[in-house]
Amino acid sequence: MRIKVINGPNLNLLGIREPDIYGKVTYKDLVEQIKKYGEDHNIDIEVLQSNHEGDLVDMIQECLYNTDGIVINPGAYTHTSIALLDALKAVNIPAIEVHISEVDKRENFRQISYIRKACTETISGHGINGYMEAIEHLNDHINKL
Repeated sequence: MRIKVINGPNLNLLGIREPDIYGKVTYKDLVEQIKKYGEDHNIDIEVLQSNHEGDLVDMIQECLYNTDGIVINPGAYTHTSIALLDALKAVNIPAIEVHISEVDKRENFRQISYIRKACTETISGHGINGYMEAIEHLNDHINKL
């Protein structure tokens, strides 16, 4: 099982950026927890991050022939990027949308998700544990295919 975890803008600032919303765990800590989860569950996981929309599109496209599933937290691009939606639809790989905070209970503009239409599920408001939950759900979904 090969899963890519793709993170969008400002996630590299976890632990610094609005810790009252996103927590105090750093991005480095998040990556380590995800990789440990993969090792513990025999899942090959690569974790990627970019603040640039085009780089995120490239990351999604690069999954086409070497990835079984995608966990994506597009950050603010969730609410603005049709390009990410189109990339996910183009590669047609099972994907789960993750958000650390409960975006549906925040500002109105955060309640709009363009990429949700290309994802099998959305996990929101579970903190960084949402990533492990998404990987587990994605693994179960792929194994049923």
